[in-house]
Amino acid sequence: MSDLIQHLTDQTFTEAVAHGTTVVDFWAPWCAPCRELAPITETLAAEFKGKISFAKLNVDDFTPLSEQYDVLSMPTLVIFKDGEPLDRIVGSLPIDQLRTRIQQVI
Repeated sequence: MSDLIQHLTDQTFTEAVAHGTTVVDFWAPWCAPCRELAPITETLAAEFKGKISFAKLNVDDFTPLSEQYDVLSMPTLVIFKDGEPLDRIVGSLPIDQLRTRIQQVI
């Protein structure tokens, strides 16, 4: 994984989403659609570098956080702005659709 996407924990989550716009990928290693989405989020992280932060949270390791944000299916991308969830994208969408949804928030 590149350094464009931060791996979050329960200790780093709040600070990571507190300022600016952050896209958090709630994922699990066993989730095939999550693995399909990974290179897409890498590409988007490079495209939006300096404008939006990208992060991942392993729901198996940090279940209470995924429950707090009502993550019931994976992958789920939650777009945060200054600590508040603004949008949620469930499932693995094509890159053009993801890019459009993210651009609508910024």
